[in-house]
Amino acid sequence: MSTKVPQNQEDQEIDLVQISKKISNFFGRINSAIFRSIQFFLRNWITVLILIISGFGLGILLNKTQKSYQHQIIVTPNFGSVDYLYSKIEQINSKIKEKDTAFLSKTLGIKNPNDLKSIEIEAITDAYNFIKNKPENFELIKLMAEDGDINKVLQENVTSKNYTYQKILLITKDKTSEEKLINPLLKYFNTSDYYSKIQKETYQNVQLKMKQNDTIIKQIDGVLNNFSKSVDHNAKSDKLVYYNENTQLNDIIKTKDGLINEQAIHQIELLTFDKIIKESSITTNIESVKIFKGNLKFILPVIFVLLFIFCRFFVIFYKKQKQLTAS
Repeated sequence: MSTKVPQNQEDQEIDLVQISKKISNFFGRINSAIFRSIQFFLRNWITVLILIISGFGLGILLNKTQKSYQHQIIVTPNFGSVDYLYSKIEQINSKIKEKDTAFLSKTLGIKNPNDLKSIEIEAITDAYNFIKNKPENFELIKLMAEDGDINKVLQENVTSKNYTYQKILLITKDKTSEEKLINPLLKYFNTSDYYSKIQKETYQNVQLKMKQNDTIIKQIDGVLNNFSKSVDHNAKSDKLVYYNENTQLNDIIKTKDGLINEQAIHQIELLTFDKIIKESSITTNIESVKIFKGNLKFILPVIFVLLFIFCRFFVIFYKKQKQLTAS
């Protein structure tokens, strides 16, 4: 036992020496790597400086050219004009892709047609208003949902086209204004001989219906006034009159209440029926958020320098391997 203890101590000392050597070698390699890196940049400082300046300048240029702005118009297509609106959007988008600036500027009246990058339309999902006071729509959704997911049914193009509100999305390179972009588009959408005739007839029909409802409401008021006088007369003569809830009087009151609600709906309709495509909200100049968000002037110089370092080390590695194979 006395001979093994010194041997263990000696082994431990050898292990510690080896570990310390490895640690010193590790830090030595780090120091040499740092020194070689400094030498590399000192030898190529002109090239590195040119790459940094070039990357910074290119980044500034790309930040300016890649910046874009989004504009949103929430509209209500009246008189069954939703398919008409969708077709117009598709037509305009195709003209943008074709770079048909003549159509965009002369036909549409857009001031800066080259700035317009895209236009698209999507429905604003509003199932509540879609089925409100429309039992046939509710039954349609139930029928379509029997063979699939209700959420998919609500998002399908066939269903979504019939929602009250549609969102038009436009993308431009630079900031713009309603006068230069939005108003010419809305004017173009509302220029249709066919739908203008439907608009005129529908508007007149609603006004006529409101007049008829007013007449009926006045007649009902007359009946109720006569009934009120009759009740007062019977009360004065000490005669009691009992009425059942199921009498015609109850039906008359319900009819009047329904007509008043109908009048309120018609008044709102007249507010929106002044245009074929009625806008309810316009939002302009929403800056699009990019991945790099304006930081390309800092990212590109780093990328250029890293690519340069990679290429230099690749060349050095290739030359060494070529010498080894040659020898």
